[in-house]
Amino acid sequence: MKVAVLGAAGGIGQALSLLLKTQLPAGSELALYDVAPVVPGVAVDLSHIPTAVKVEGFGQEKLADALTGADVVLIPAGVPRKPGMDRSDLFNVNAGIVRALVEAIADNCPKALIGIITNPVNTTVAIAAEVLKAKGVYDKSRLFGVTTLDVIRAETFIGEAMGKNPADVKINVIGGHSGVTILPLLSQVEGLSLSDDEIAAMTKRIQNAGTEVVEAKAGGGSATLSMGQAAARFGLSLIRGLNGEANVVECAYVDGGSEHARFFAQPIRLGKNGVEEILPCGDISAFEQGALDGMLATLKGDITLGEEFVNGK
Repeated sequence: MKVAVLGAAGGIGQALSLLLKTQLPAGSELALYDVAPVVPGVAVDLSHIPTAVKVEGFGQEKLADALTGADVVLIPAGVPRKPGMDRSDLFNVNAGIVRALVEAIADNCPKALIGIITNPVNTTVAIAAEVLKAKGVYDKSRLFGVTTLDVIRAETFIGEAMGKNPADVKINVIGGHSGVTILPLLSQVEGLSLSDDEIAAMTKRIQNAGTEVVEAKAGGGSATLSMGQAAARFGLSLIRGLNGEANVVECAYVDGGSEHARFFAQPIRLGKNGVEEILPCGDISAFEQGALDGMLATLKGDITLGEEFVNGK
């Protein structure tokens, strides 16, 4: 099993690569790519960790080598969010980065499962899809927007509110991966008893948790460690599915035939071909239905922006 991390020298990339080095199945290969000249050193650093995972670093001119033979490609490359920035502010820089990287994936490992981490995910996944279409290799079951960070934040905050181990909390977070498009289905959490005001406050905290980190780092970065953990969890789930493990379920932002939007975060069952089954979101509360209805114009606008970036207006 070969996993490529594109943007491996950044804050998310290094955290993700560390977790993959320690948790990938024995015999796996980990290819680290970045335009930053430090990436060979990152690979050497990780290679000293005693696990049976081979690590190799690839510099700016070696993208094709990093991708050749990859089964899974995870993309955290791009610029991070700074105080006062919305995820949409990242678009001009990160859209071009994602387009170039996905073109290389189409050329070198078109059957790989692709996890897009680069923000704004609502838009960059649409860019990736249009690039793959233009290259004639688009398979909607193999492209994912990684929204797992919203899930682990919800698990953490809800666990704290309930006095439970967050690892024992299970929750679906649907919609998208930015602001109001993030919708945790709190009504489905067994044993969670919150007033209407508390539900609204908890929902808002989960939606704005990224800003909480950006402000706390005071200009020093955005969510890198928690995003690294979230990306590793999702990437390892992709691999478990590829290896034939049954009932591997995660939420992800996919082209899954949703009635709501072309791309929509929802629970999916993973398998040997990527998405094996789109799972129902289940019953939702009146509050959640209102939030869902209210997000769709924003979500669809984000998707259209990505489509137009590739195809022209």
